[in-house]
Amino acid sequence: QVQLVESGGGLVQAGGSLRLSCAASGRTFSSYAMGWFRQAPGKEREFVAAVSRSGHSTYYADSVKERFTISRDNAKNTVSLQMNSLKPEDTAVYYCAADQDLRAVLAGDGMDYWGRGTLVTVSS
Repeated sequence: QVQLVESGGGLVQAGGSLRLSCAASGRTFSSYAMGWFRQAPGKEREFVAAVSRSGHSTYYADSVKERFTISRDNAKNTVSLQMNSLKPEDTAVYYCAADQDLRAVLAGDGMDYWGRGTLVTVSS
């Protein structure tokens, strides 16, 4: 069993930065590929970024490339999302998710575990 708890959301002006963190419980964190997803009001949930179990490989949605950076610390059981140059369209609830299969994370489907989310609001 893995529990995921996101933090770091808030209100920021366009062009600003935020850093989201996801703390995972359990002793097998390094066995899971991790991802960040987001859901804006009235829209479907979408993939944002993913990181492999080792942390050596990262993946991004086109909409956040060059602006967001995902990273993980397996010693601390955390995964982070550094968000720079934020835009109003980045406003959403951001969710952390885990799955032992990286392909599931990239597909955003059938994930083993989800956090409850943290709200990011970017004002224009």
